[in-house]
Amino acid sequence: MTAYVFIAEALFFAFVVLIFMGALLAVHARLLMHAVLGLAVCLLGVAGIYFYLGSIFLTMMQILIYVGAICILMVFGVMVGYTPQEIAESNLKGKNRFLALGAAFSGFVLLLTALLRATFRPAAETVGDFSLPWLGETLLYRYCLAFELISVVLLAAIIGAIILATGGRETEKC
Repeated sequence: MTAYVFIAEALFFAFVVLIFMGALLAVHARLLMHAVLGLAVCLLGVAGIYFYLGSIFLTMMQILIYVGAICILMVFGVMVGYTPQEIAESNLKGKNRFLALGAAFSGFVLLLTALLRATFRPAAETVGDFSLPWLGETLLYRYCLAFELISVVLLAAIIGAIILATGGRETEKC
């Protein structure tokens, strides 16, 4: 075994260990900020796997979108969210629990029904070569509307989270 192969395999296993350690930290953390940190470490490990596989573009998008945007958005949500004392004071029992279970069950049934009725088949058209110019043209011309709609939905979710986070608090007047 040459030195390059050994280094490549060691790098791969280091990324896998990084993924598992980050996932364990995210799942077993007692504080939400530690869970977000574990998620960021796990996602950096996934970016490392993309780098190992030779996809620099996917590596950069993983770091930019997931580690950068999603984890920062979660930290922002933690910062504007309720404190543990405010959560303990609110009444989240009774009717709300049954409504949440009903909504979760109906969503599960709808998704299961859609998956069971769907027919999955390979795409009939030829796919591009996955080069950066082909990917840019495809995203710009073919999927432009979908990405614009996703960005509008994300913006609405951020604004809604801010309104919900600050709407229930009463400000003290001096």
